Amino acid sequence: MADIAQIKTEIKPGMTVKVYEKIKELDTKGKEKDRIQVFEGMVIALRSPHTASGTVTIRKISNGVGVEKIFPLNSPLIEKIVPTKQAQVRRAKLYYLRSYGKKMKEKKI
Repeated sequence: MADIAQIKTEIKPGMTVKVYEKIKELDTKGKEKDRIQVFEGMVIALRSPHTASGTVTIRKISNGVGVEKIFPLNSPLIEKIVPTKQAQVRRAKLYYLRSYGKKMKEKKI
């Protein structure tokens, strides 16, 4: 598992990241199974990253519908966060992407 302090410093608004989250499921026999689900999207907000209650809001477009998830940074269910691209942004909160959904210039990390 990646060091949480390192993850906090790497993540910035406008980054496209992959969040690996542990999911517990019940199979047909009633036994619990763990699996890892990947959520890939753009960071639109980063709140209090240096505190225990820090969160990151990630948005993606799935089948033409916008989907947002808020992940707590200190959650034991988050396996890792991997940045893939960085967009050129000039704001700390990218809430305008909800209504406009602009394409941005991105470069791979």
